[in-house]
Amino acid sequence: MIRINLLPHREEARKQRKIGFYRLLAMSGLMGLAMVVVVGGIIGAQIANQNQRNTFIKAENAKLDAQIKEIATLKQEIDGLKARQQAVEDLQSDRNQPVYLMDELVKQVPEGIYLRSFKQENQRVVLAGFAQSNERVSELLRNLSNNSPWLERPDLIEIRSANVGQGKDAKRVFDFTVNVGIKRPREKDQAASGKAAGAAPKRP
Repeated sequence: MIRINLLPHREEARKQRKIGFYRLLAMSGLMGLAMVVVVGGIIGAQIANQNQRNTFIKAENAKLDAQIKEIATLKQEIDGLKARQQAVEDLQSDRNQPVYLMDELVKQVPEGIYLRSFKQENQRVVLAGFAQSNERVSELLRNLSNNSPWLERPDLIEIRSANVGQGKDAKRVFDFTVNVGIKRPREKDQAASGKAAGAAPKRP
């Protein structure tokens, strides 16, 4: 006996496939939405965590800035105290400068030089006197520049011909004025240390 299906089976199969497709499409959409929600939640958590870190870093930077300001203030105060201490030490050491000056002038002034006055202004001393010749003045400048541990940087301000005495006793001399620096004890010690370091032999 032959059976014949008169129902529209092709249309029914097409309808079933279409329903399956829509179901699959809906499931894919739900899965995609779920993935977006999950990924968005993860990214949101990471952003929140990073924001917390940034806030913490900003707070720590603010603390460091405050500490740096305090350190800078302390450093300025320390520098001010050192400067005042150095000024007091310089005042104490400057009291002995006239002694050093007189001692050095006795040692460094060559024969044929006669000093008539000297005047100290801060760390410079103005020497005025008479010399038998220009060579004597040059020798004085060399002595003050190279041979004295207390005197430095001599400058010849003026030199001119002059006569001393009257009549037969009149003599022709050279009237000169020299400006020279006088060192403080700490400057003298620093200069001596620098020379010693420069003269130290180099190791191979």
